[in-house]
Amino acid sequence: MTDRAGGLEDPSAEVLAAAAAAFGLLASTARLHLMWALAQGESDVTHLADRVGGALPAVSQHLTKLKLAGLVGSRREGRRQVYYIDDPDVVTLVRVMVGHLTGPSRYGSGRTLRLRGTGA
Repeated sequence: MTDRAGGLEDPSAEVLAAAAAAFGLLASTARLHLMWALAQGESDVTHLADRVGGALPAVSQHLTKLKLAGLVGSRREGRRQVYYIDDPDVVTLVRVMVGHLTGPSRYGSGRTLRLRGTGA
């Protein structure tokens, strides 16, 4: 790591690669919607598929990718597999980013912000 002004060091190449991979997974609208839903509380795949409007097999595949990346966890409850986000920092990240892009709508204006330089 390299010292920088302000006391922060540059992360290693390995850390940057891992972060890029995690952000890459979250670049999918479907997976981000699943993360948003799980940030609100744990759920099984059937309820998640209903909530995000996805087909059960597709939602299951998305959850498997998120689980392999360590972004979500799961546990068995009888015959159901219950998914959750175990890391409060990941919950915060999802809530802050979606909240930022939703902008003041939670506070009254109801507008969606656009990211600069993305054409979106």
